[in-house]
Order: sequence, then C-alpha cells, then structure tokens
Amino acid sequence: MSELDLNLLQVIVALDEQRSVSGAAMRLGRSQPAISGDLGKLRKFFDDPLFLRTGNSMQPTPRAVAVVKSARAVLDKIELEIVAPPQFDPATSDRPVRLALSDAGEVVFLPIILKKLRQSMPNAAICSVSRPAADIQRELESGGIDLAIGYFPDLQKSNFFQQTLFTDGYASLIRADHPITATKLTIKQFVQLEHAVIRAESRTEEVIERHLARKKIRRRIVLTTPHFASAPIIVSQSDLIVTVPEPLARYFVGISADVRIVGAPFELPRIEMKQFWHRKFHHDARTRWLRTLIYDLFQARRDARRG
Repeated sequence: MSELDLNLLQVIVALDEQRSVSGAAMRLGRSQPAISGDLGKLRKFFDDPLFLRTGNSMQPTPRAVAVVKSARAVLDKIELEIVAPPQFDPATSDRPVRLALSDAGEVVFLPIILKKLRQSMPNAAICSVSRPAADIQRELESGGIDLAIGYFPDLQKSNFFQQTLFTDGYASLIRADHPITATKLTIKQFVQLEHAVIRAESRTEEVIERHLARKKIRRRIVLTTPHFASAPIIVSQSDLIVTVPEPLARYFVGISADVRIVGAPFELPRIEMKQFWHRKFHHDARTRWLRTLIYDLFQARRDARRG
C-alpha cells in the first residue's frame, strides 16, 4: 500500500471515463506525457496492462474494471468524508450546547438565546455553566464549553478568538420610595449614600472600580455580594444604592416596581460584551454556526433598541 500513490487512483478512473490518455490528461488538467507515465506506474504496480488500445479507444482489462470500481468508491469516500468541508445540521443535532455565562448573563442573555436555540436546535439541550476563569479557558480548549459570552478579561489571549456582541453602559438602582426623590444624583449624594457592590466571577465590577479610581471618587461600600440576582431585593428593602450593567438594571426595573434607575452625577463607563471561543474550534462547523447565530441575535437586539 505504501508504494501506491492515491493520486494514481484518479488517473485510472479518468482513463476509464475518457478511454484515452489525451482525454484523461485534459480531464485532470495535466500533460499527456504525465498521464502516460502514471499509466506505466499503474501497470507495474498491478502487473497488468489495465488498458489496451482497440480501434480509436482504450478498453479496460478485467483487472482494470475491478480496480476502477473500488477506486471510485475510495475517491467518493475521500471526497465526502475527508476533503469536503464538514457540514452541521442544527435541526437534527442532539449534542448539548454548553455556554459559559455569569449569573447576570443568565438573567439578561439566556432567555433570548434559549428561545432562538430551541427554534433552531429542537433536539439539543442547553447548559449554562459558571466556572472560574482558569476552568473556562481549559473547557473552551477541550470542547467542554462551546462559547463564553459576557465580560471575560482573562480570555484576551492569543489562543482565543473574540467578537464584540454589543457595548453597553452601567446604571444605578435605588428603591422606588427612597428618601432621595431626584431622578439624578449629585456628587455629594453619590458619595454619601451607602453602596452595595456585586463582586461576581464575571468581574464587571472591576470596570466601575477603575473608572471611579480615575475620577478619585470613593464610595461608602457597606455590602459586598457575589450575586446579581439578590441586588434588587436588597435595594428594595434598604436605602442602599447599587451600580450594575445597564441591561441588568433595566431588567430589574421591568420586573419590580420596588426599584428605579437613578442618574449618576458623572458619565458611567461602558463595557464590551463579547463571545469567546478557542482557536482549535475556529473552523469547526458547529461552533461557527453557533457563534454566527448568537452574533446575529444580538445585532438584531441592538438594532431593535436603536429603533
């Protein structure tokens, strides 16, 4: 087998189809002497003339007929299973989709992602996972996680591709009947208020802290929690203020009349929400389909908000 060049299989099939050396050469885009040389190699390998001239054409020997039949099957298999680009059919796939999301990402992003994936991949389960940064890196590389969606500064490395889904700001929440009735705070009010801070694995709080440090503004932090989901409950039952990504603040106001957004006395920072994948899966048909679906989904969301 090591002595047989698989390219010679294309030659013997072309000779069978064209029944002439010149025709096979034209079919394969090669010179006639080159095809003649390959035919000589084939005859030597199989110890058979393979094609004999009869009149104006070359007729296959019984050995050539058998070889051509098998060669066609081999070439078709190579074409379909090795050479052809891999295909992915979301409608029939039952492989679970695993996404790394923060708890904030679950609240804001997962409902719309779930709806779209259930429409496109009805047989596949969707798993949202929360992992430390190092675990997310390892599982993206191993394929245990398909995509990481949100704010993941530790994935800004050469082994990972990233794509911005949208850019959003931050907003502050207080309870609806807070003693401060203004729709926008003064600097004095902002620094005098007691603050709750969300220090979750998503690390979005780092953006706020760096921004305030540059402005030399210090907050009176009286509560630190790792959970975004508890923020509206805590705020609605206290005089605390909490600053969270704006989509999350809008969501909390939408589901609870007990909290409201209050304007900050300065411009709040903006944050890029991205999707990340390991370079090993950059050309993978399934991963490519997933990230295209999610990117298009968030572009439609962004356009709808602008509209």
